[in-house]
Amino acid sequence: MRTSRTGTSIRIDATVVGPSPSAGRTRRTVGRPTVHGTGSTAGFTILEIIIALFLLTGLLSFIIPKFDIGQNLSSVGRKWVAALRTVQDLSISSRRPVRLYIDLDRGQYWPMIQQGTEEKAPLSWLTPASLPEAIRVTDMQVGSKKSSSGRAELFFYPNGRIDPAVMHFVDADNNVLGVQIEPVTANIRVTDQRLEPPAPWTLPERLRPLLQIQPTIPGLKPVVPFGQQ
Repeated sequence: MRTSRTGTSIRIDATVVGPSPSAGRTRRTVGRPTVHGTGSTAGFTILEIIIALFLLTGLLSFIIPKFDIGQNLSSVGRKWVAALRTVQDLSISSRRPVRLYIDLDRGQYWPMIQQGTEEKAPLSWLTPASLPEAIRVTDMQVGSKKSSSGRAELFFYPNGRIDPAVMHFVDADNNVLGVQIEPVTANIRVTDQRLEPPAPWTLPERLRPLLQIQPTIPGLKPVVPFGQQ
């Protein structure tokens, strides 16, 4: 048996010696297994790794600040929508109107259940909730009343309806988050742009004559109240 190794290749020659024709013995070859290597593997050089890290660092310097800002505003938007839905469910379950107070200067908000002429704080919301310090409310319009400071009020009703409103959140870099409550469906819309309040609905001119009450109709006797005949 002879073994030879060159580089990554190994070859083994196995030979069994038997009687040769001249000496009455035969020579038979059992096998010659051959193992071949796959060759060398090319890798990255140190210069290529340094260049890749430099480009990745420069890319992250542009992406990370915007990502953090977007997460802050989007997180506030999600929490605000959840708060509005919570107050809406509170009004429906208690079968009473609920007034949501929003302090635009302090960034706080809290609900109060209406009980006749009195108000009562719900047990699940005894202390006001606060917005993050970097987020503030620039303006809020409920119906036709617009406020940029002080305290705003938003009513929720047992039938699920919410007063139509538009409000804007702003972070430290003046990125805007707009929230709108639609007047009929009470759907809540969130966008990264400023929103204009919907125009008030007006009766079309062609329908006005149909809704006007005529004092008398020709050919008919006006109705006289009972006791004055």
